[in-house]
Amino acid sequence: QVQPVESGGGSVQAGDSLRLSCSISGRTSANYHMAWFRQGPGKEREFVAAISWVGIMEAYADAVKGRFTISGGNAKNSVILRMNNLKPEDSAVYYCAASLRYSTSPEEYEYWGQGTQVTVSS
Repeated sequence: QVQPVESGGGSVQAGDSLRLSCSISGRTSANYHMAWFRQGPGKEREFVAAISWVGIMEAYADAVKGRFTISGGNAKNSVILRMNNLKPEDSAVYYCAASLRYSTSPEEYEYWGQGTQVTVSS
């Protein structure tokens, strides 16, 4: 079993940058793929970015492509999400998740962190 723990959220102005970190503890010897999801008020949880367990493959939601970068991976026991040029619509609780399948679907992810709040003011 893997336990992701997020950190690095906060309140910023539009155009600012934030760096979210996800540390991974537990049975990290398995080949878990990692991803970030987010959930805004009154919205469903949505995919943000994913990275394969050794960091070779990456995927991004269209809404964040070119602004967000995911790095690390389970093989490195941490996953980083660098968020640049933040917009008010990026405001949400951001979750780190782990799965044995490389996927952009939240249903495929078995293990979830508690989430970290990101608030972007205009």
